Amino acid sequence: MRADQSAAVLRPGDWITYDGGDHQVVALAGISVRLRSAAGTESVVLASYLMAAPDFAVTGTEPLPVLEPFGLLATLPEAVREAAREWERHVVEVETGLPPGAEPGTPARPEYDPASRSLVERAQAKADELGVSLRTVQGKRSRYAQQGLWGLVDQRLVRMSEATGRADARLVAAIREALDAETHTSTGTRSRLIRRVVKMVEAAHGEGVVPLPSKNTFYKLIDALSTGRHTFGSAVTRRQTANRPEGPFTPTFADRPGEQVQIDSTPLDVMVMLDSGLTVRADLTVAVDVATRTICAAVLRPVGTKAVDASLLLARMLVPEPMRPGWSQSLRMAASRMPHRRLLEVDARMEQAAAKPVIVPDTVVIDGGKVFISDTFIRACDRLGVSVQRSRPRTPTDKAIVEATFSAINSLFCQHLAGYTGANVSRRGEKVEDRAVWTIPELQDLLDEWLLAGWQARPHDALRDPFRPKKAVSPNDKYASLVAACGYLPLVLRGEDYLELLPVAWRAVNDYGIRINYRTYDSAGLGPHRRQHSGHAAKRGLWEVHYDPYDLSHVFVRTQQGWITVPWVHLPLVNAPFADFTWQHARRLAAEAGLDDTNEAVVARVLDELLTRAEHGPDKRTAKIVGRTRVAAAVPAPTAALGTETEAALEPEPEIQPSAAVVPFGVFDAHAEAERWL
Repeated sequence: MRADQSAAVLRPGDWITYDGGDHQVVALAGISVRLRSAAGTESVVLASYLMAAPDFAVTGTEPLPVLEPFGLLATLPEAVREAAREWERHVVEVETGLPPGAEPGTPARPEYDPASRSLVERAQAKADELGVSLRTVQGKRSRYAQQGLWGLVDQRLVRMSEATGRADARLVAAIREALDAETHTSTGTRSRLIRRVVKMVEAAHGEGVVPLPSKNTFYKLIDALSTGRHTFGSAVTRRQTANRPEGPFTPTFADRPGEQVQIDSTPLDVMVMLDSGLTVRADLTVAVDVATRTICAAVLRPVGTKAVDASLLLARMLVPEPMRPGWSQSLRMAASRMPHRRLLEVDARMEQAAAKPVIVPDTVVIDGGKVFISDTFIRACDRLGVSVQRSRPRTPTDKAIVEATFSAINSLFCQHLAGYTGANVSRRGEKVEDRAVWTIPELQDLLDEWLLAGWQARPHDALRDPFRPKKAVSPNDKYASLVAACGYLPLVLRGEDYLELLPVAWRAVNDYGIRINYRTYDSAGLGPHRRQHSGHAAKRGLWEVHYDPYDLSHVFVRTQQGWITVPWVHLPLVNAPFADFTWQHARRLAAEAGLDDTNEAVVARVLDELLTRAEHGPDKRTAKIVGRTRVAAAVPAPTAALGTETEAALEPEPEIQPSAAVVPFGVFDAHAEAERWL
């Protein structure tokens, strides 16, 4: 506070403006103020509440001083600040008679002595001294009283200028339109954008109507208008930036496990080997719990996730792995085919799977993909009492947690695998397809183990101890703490409920068992039901058979006594779980080889060869030779020139005598021998 400035106070008898009317201060009692309105009504108001009112003001007094914007003052050039301080010394001398910082006992100059000169006379003397008008000095005094040193700054030097400068508004509008059009196109240069802008301006207003700046000014104008848009940078970043919502980001919170589970599907950044020997990227569908960051379920499928995959994901979420029918047997069967050292032993894997949190969702958040809005998925959620919430179109921030989980899986898991492709083409190595060694079942097995031993036990940066915010906790620890805070544990579904979520087929139980798509399933448990009516008249006595389209080694038949697990009769020949698309591909291969694709023994043999070949990968050299041969055969032969060369070309080749017949040695084929005995 300056020496000439007295503190603003509130005294009894003052009139104030408050609550839309005039009031007089009657008395002050501690932190309370007694007021009497102009109509005579008295009231008592807390002083802090009174002074914080938007319309509070003391009538007949100067407005309260405004603090100087110290941050803005620091951004000014030193010459501008020094000019303001010089004016401050002049104004203070006019007000008090002495410049600021004068030593005690220093006499005032005669023309500025308050004892002999009035304020107007002192202001006129300062105007004569500086060679300015009296109005200028009075204006400086007024602004200094209201704003302090900031009021003495030359505002012309701090006035904010627009980024476009003096450019024509029509040109600026065309540049903005061209920048918007660059969002979904391939990244170009500034010169290309300038050419497009010039064409747009001339087409809209005519040639030479809108003034165009110089090349350097054009570049500066484009840089100013494209700030933060990544117009000339990464195309992916540009699209992501343009797709961000206009409002502020609102983090998604959940207070208990299962309150919100986000589900999404995306291609994984790793090449896998299909049963046909081709290398492609696999689709990963995951369900992430918001409260604990637990990955409730993760399903790997070939590119092109289907609606049944989402239903199976829901089944895996709600039914613990040890409770699923035949889970331990399928786990050991899958382990027998893994051509590498196991990360975990089977028993250790089963122990960790039993300890994994099973979260029953209250709400699942999905996007508009046809996989999740299918009738199969929606009806399953409705039957289980799960609310389905759809995110807005083209708004990945509505399910940002599952989107971030995909990035974490790619960086923490996929980049350590053979066949890793990188996040985009610019980060991809050479011949990534040749390094792909994992099949989808093998990669699913690795992913499941990593989720149990790695993800669930790893501290997550978004999970913090409320009493120790610097300490990150793991999803398992967060689940334990939230269950203790909630005070209840949701009941999971039974193994029979897992079967209910599987696809269903209606078949008859014959003497040979059950036939589905040229596959025969049989077991001793079907004995009492052979050639019997199921009791379902609407289905003509057929039996209800459930199957997993990604593991056709078993089917499940519902009877009045319960479920019967029925294996495939040729399972010992294949000895590995296989999917429906693998079976269909094996049938196509059998048909192309001239075999009977309706004979399941023949198809089983082809399927076993297919799975065995998939473990070793395709013969890239043979594939290239075959491809080149087909291309060469498709190219028409060049026409020979007329003359002797043509006659020579048309001469018949000498006849080659056939050689003697070659009798090959017989080789014992166990598969063929087994088929013959069958």
